[in-house]
Amino acid sequence: MSPGIALVTGAGSGIGRSVALALARAGFSVVLAGRRKEQLDEVAREAGPAALAVSTNVTQPESVDALFAAIKHRFGRLDLLFNNAGIATPRAALEDLNLEDWRATIDTNLTGTFLCTRAAFRLMKSQQPRGGRIINNGSLSATTPRPAMIGYTASKHGVTGLTKATALEGRQYGIACGQIDIGNARTPLSTPILQGALQADGSLLAEPTLDVAHVVDAVLYMAKLPLEANVLFMTVMANQMPYVGRG
Repeated sequence: MSPGIALVTGAGSGIGRSVALALARAGFSVVLAGRRKEQLDEVAREAGPAALAVSTNVTQPESVDALFAAIKHRFGRLDLLFNNAGIATPRAALEDLNLEDWRATIDTNLTGTFLCTRAAFRLMKSQQPRGGRIINNGSLSATTPRPAMIGYTASKHGVTGLTKATALEGRQYGIACGQIDIGNARTPLSTPILQGALQADGSLLAEPTLDVAHVVDAVLYMAKLPLEANVLFMTVMANQMPYVGRG
């Protein structure tokens, strides 16, 4: 028996791609959302014939609505949403961060997560059998900031609030919501970490990373739980990275 229908945003590369392919191997029918259709189509071919690729801009309500209309038309329901789409603010001192970069980060990381959550909540609440699971990709920045990353930090703190509120409101409808906070997964986006990340004392330090497979395993664990159980927050990080302790 199939574990259900899963939607992964930001599925064309990095963590999203790896999670989407793992969900497909686990038996899920996977919907792949992202801005770059060619990359999505490539992942869909690898995921198998049950995969559906939908070009989506999560910052635009009409684009998200079209995505969920396609899901309802093709599958009739949604059992799992992995809110993974996100961007990083360019590194800048607080007083130098321009408004355009701030808005782009908040729009993608927070508003995009909200728009997909809202649409998933509506579908999961109305479908039969009712319910489903939402997993938000947070960050270690959701609890502890890096220097000169105020836009990204604010967006991920917002995701934490969204996770808690969704978990609370979803209880009566059988909708579970949790968050995975990831530290230094080894993807193309982690290249700056390897070259040198700005530390609290102003120094640059090349930080350790961890294989993205460990992140995938963690998401799959959360995804496969029965709806009577929930991992509200999970942290998966490179063990040697300078996170726990004084900065």
